Amino acid sequence: MLEWLKTNATAARDKLTTEVSKFRNQKFMDATTAGCALVAAADGDISSAEKSKMVGFITNSPELKVFDLKDVINSFNDHCAKFEFDQQIGRAEALKVVGKLKGNDGAARLLVRVVSAVGASDGNFDDDEKAVCRLICLELDLNPADFDL
Repeated sequence: MLEWLKTNATAARDKLTTEVSKFRNQKFMDATTAGCALVAAADGDISSAEKSKMVGFITNSPELKVFDLKDVINSFNDHCAKFEFDQQIGRAEALKVVGKLKGNDGAARLLVRVVSAVGASDGNFDDDEKAVCRLICLELDLNPADFDL
C-alpha cells in the first residue's frame, strides 16, 4: 500500500511538472512556430525540408518536448495559413508573436538559432531567408551580426 502511494504520488507530481512546464513555455512554443513560419515563407514556398527540420528541432528540444507534437504542428500550420491568406498579414502577425520574447535574451537567441537552422535546412540559406532572420533579430533587439546574418 505504501509503495502504491509513493508511485502514484511521483506520477502525479511528474504530470503536474509537465503541465506547469507547458504553461511556462507556451510563449516560446508560439514564438518558435511563428518564427519558423516567417523563415519558411520568406522564399514564397514552405518546403517539406523546412517543415521536417522544425519538427526535428521540436522533438529534440528540452524546452518544447513537453508539448504534444500535434499542438506544435497545429500552431505552425496556423501561422502558415495566415501567410497563405495574405503575406503581409501573416508577416505582421508572426512578428507580433515573436516579439513577445523581447527581453528574454536566452529564449530570443535560441529562437534566432532555430529559425536560422530551419532556413538552411533545404541546403540553401538564401538572402530572403537571411533577411527575415535579421528582421527577427531586430524585433527582439538582438544584433544580427551575433548570428552571422
